[in-house]
Amino acid sequence: MDTIIFRNATILTPLEEIHDSIVAISGDKITFLGKESDFPESVPHDSCEIIDLQGYLLVPGFFDIHTHGLHGYNTQTDYKEQILEIARLHRNSGVSRIILTLYPSSIERMRMDMETVRKAIQKQKFSEGEYIRGTAEIIGVYLEGPFLNPEQSGALDGSSFREPDGHTLEELTDGYEDLIKIITISPELQGACELIRKIADKGILVSMGHSNATFTEAEAGFNAGAKGITHIFNAMRGFHHREPGIAGFGLLNQDIYIEVIGDPYHLNQRTLELIFRIKNQERIIIVSDSVKETGMNGHTAPVSDASGRLIGGSTTVTESFALLSEKGFDKHVLMDCVTRNPDRYLSNIH
Repeated sequence: MDTIIFRNATILTPLEEIHDSIVAISGDKITFLGKESDFPESVPHDSCEIIDLQGYLLVPGFFDIHTHGLHGYNTQTDYKEQILEIARLHRNSGVSRIILTLYPSSIERMRMDMETVRKAIQKQKFSEGEYIRGTAEIIGVYLEGPFLNPEQSGALDGSSFREPDGHTLEELTDGYEDLIKIITISPELQGACELIRKIADKGILVSMGHSNATFTEAEAGFNAGAKGITHIFNAMRGFHHREPGIAGFGLLNQDIYIEVIGDPYHLNQRTLELIFRIKNQERIIIVSDSVKETGMNGHTAPVSDASGRLIGGSTTVTESFALLSEKGFDKHVLMDCVTRNPDRYLSNIH
């Protein structure tokens, strides 16, 4: 089998940077990764295709747990081909795994969207075609609602929000428990903590967001079983010196995971610095929160509606990684935020 050798890239691992590197690939397997001086002499260079990657950085494939779509496609669709196109576009950007995030809507519509994702996963899993191999692996779905606070709807359709109710939960999730990985809920709503326990008992992660919760209400949600906070500081009660709120809880509690939208618009540079200085860095997950408009005009412009309100992230997590690296954030920490930390988060599913 022919071997391809990539030379001279900087390889970024969780512990070190490897310069003057070689990565050898035979078929779809990496057969060597390390310094060129350690490359086995038994593989003659002249028998391989050699590609020079001087000036490039090689990192593991990234994991985006919160994406609604990009480049004209989103997850509210009846066509599995459109879902697979989202996965292909992510893979082209350097993202190897995704959790597809569904918008809150009618129960019927949300179930239809889940069914479309399920069909896309089935096609992705059983196809041998090049098109499927060139897609990011779809891990499951993330339901951003519908048990959310209309006071903090953000860009979501608040008219579709529902009060926390066990019967509605069963109606929504029945038959899709294995597909659903995360559900966002507002912990301050009446009945929310009881519903958080029910969701956790199903083996689904609960993330708190689109919320007007106080610090105490967010803490109650955490104690009920919530493991994460959805795009911290966005679509939630702001931090106040007399009431730090759900954002303050997300920063100060060192066990809960927080999603951070890493584009240039959702969080000020100083806010990002605050997050990375205060928060347990193993609990920070960089997400794209990308939508169908993402990537249409590059990441130099915010993704917003006619009124200027942000409606989604403007960058993929790969682009966020590059932008934050350029701003001086530690590359090793950032890499964990898009590789190890999402895996740690998902390991809480029982």
